[in-house]
Amino acid sequence: MDRTRAHVFIAGRVQGVNFRASTQNEARQAGVAGWVRNLSDGRVEAVFEGPESAVQQLINWCHRGPSPAHVENVEVNWEEPEGLASGFGVR
Repeated sequence: MDRTRAHVFIAGRVQGVNFRASTQNEARQAGVAGWVRNLSDGRVEAVFEGPESAVQQLINWCHRGPSPAHVENVEVNWEEPEGLASGFGVR
């Protein structure tokens, strides 16, 4: 199974709209490890690590986010997997 890691920055109306909790739920359903947090500049930052298809599924979801969100931009930086075994947290 090919594993990959994506460091993602999501911009738009993404804070105060349940984006972090929704991302956590989506990641857990997809079996992807990592974390998500709000940034002081209004963006949301996330790290997804797991099977390539599941990580890509989460990135695609980030372009929409939960229904109250309005995503304007998603920046993805691909990184070497660090071996995150499991779990997805909100920071």
